[in-house]
Amino acid sequence: MDVLCLSFISFKLLLFFSGLCYATTDTIRSSQSLSERRTLVSKDQTFELGFFSPGSSKNRYLGIWYKKIPVQTVVWVANRLNPINDSSGMLMINRTGNLVLMSQSTSIVWSANLTKVSSSAVVQLLDSGNLVLRDEQDGNLGTYLWQSFDYPSDTLIAEMKLGWDLKTGFERRISAWRSPDNPSPGDFTWGIELQENPEIIMRKGSTKFYRSGPWNGLGFSGSPELRLNPIFKYKFVSNEEEVYYMFNATNKSAISRIVMNETSNALERFVWNEENQSWKLYASVPRDRCDNYNLCGSYGICIPSALPICQCLEGFKSKSLESMDWYQGCIRNKPLNYSKADGFIKFDGLKVPDATHSSVNRSMNLKECREKCLENSSCMAYTNSDISGGGSGWTMWFGDLMDMKQFPAGGQDLYIRMSASEKGANDEHKNIPIIVFTTIAAVAAVAVLLLIVGFILSMLLLNN
Repeated sequence: MDVLCLSFISFKLLLFFSGLCYATTDTIRSSQSLSERRTLVSKDQTFELGFFSPGSSKNRYLGIWYKKIPVQTVVWVANRLNPINDSSGMLMINRTGNLVLMSQSTSIVWSANLTKVSSSAVVQLLDSGNLVLRDEQDGNLGTYLWQSFDYPSDTLIAEMKLGWDLKTGFERRISAWRSPDNPSPGDFTWGIELQENPEIIMRKGSTKFYRSGPWNGLGFSGSPELRLNPIFKYKFVSNEEEVYYMFNATNKSAISRIVMNETSNALERFVWNEENQSWKLYASVPRDRCDNYNLCGSYGICIPSALPICQCLEGFKSKSLESMDWYQGCIRNKPLNYSKADGFIKFDGLKVPDATHSSVNRSMNLKECREKCLENSSCMAYTNSDISGGGSGWTMWFGDLMDMKQFPAGGQDLYIRMSASEKGANDEHKNIPIIVFTTIAAVAAVAVLLLIVGFILSMLLLNN
């Protein structure tokens, strides 16, 4: 009887300590590790970190997914380039405080590559889905030795930054999985181009595939439909220290993710539908053929509802009128003077041109910008850099204007440089006098012609 009681008590204790070993936790310390049998779960139970096999693959990866969503949806993968082919994977903090993923207990599969040694490092999965390594003795909980948000995979979630730390030259860029079975980085990427007027660019390899248009204070010029939104808040920061894009959900229950899809060649935003227990496609780019980068060539404008979809701007004509090859771009009807004698035509509802060769000034107004543009023979267009609150600042474009699109609603105004003799060129300082002088000259010419005709007629009458 005593033996039975002892056995029962021992069994209860075994269950108790076993429960302690595998209790849900969000943290690993230097004396602990994470193996195939365990996961980390964020405090609010939103995210989970553990080992998984994607699709039909048998390879094992360390990743982060949504804990409460029944369809396993992975948002981050550690060892994208180096899968584990068995169940021996183990995540741990080594003696120098570095976070490492081991295989067969001896081989390092992946590492956080820390350069700073820490004797009290801990790794924690935050409620945001960010896996962070921090020094437990550091009182500032927001200071990290390393964080997964700095090394995104194919997915951007709320509070993640897409962009650059300009102090260190570090970039956060999204790259698609090669396939649903293979999370290694594909050649389909999404990131911010470092230039004076930054844009978010999707690339296939090194080739531009889609361009967001520059940030205009309300949103990106190429996505006017995403400006005002009751579900998400968009943030774009560009200063001397960093350039980044981020989104946040206005309601914590609104779960959303942006994914690069190599299979469909699209950037897709999904929202979780709790009622239907499924992901709903909220938005996707490219939306139509006009989102394909520079489809219509220089000074061409893409209009999704038009046939052909490529048209020439007012004051321009197709480069190849005989073959009607609209994709070769357009040329001016009348050449520029490249002086202050030129004027501008205002076009509205546009996705503004590729901003690679553009300049931004946030203090000058549009009138000052216009004068500045006329002083530079390579300046071809200008507009407000910020269209919120009535508009402020300016952006000027230099060289040929490319990758423009016409929106049925929304879009942005753009003032394009034209020859002053081009009808409709809006230049209050130059156009009006030129028109007056041209009219006077024409009237004088007609008067002289009438005098000559009258003289000839009178001579003929006298001779008769």
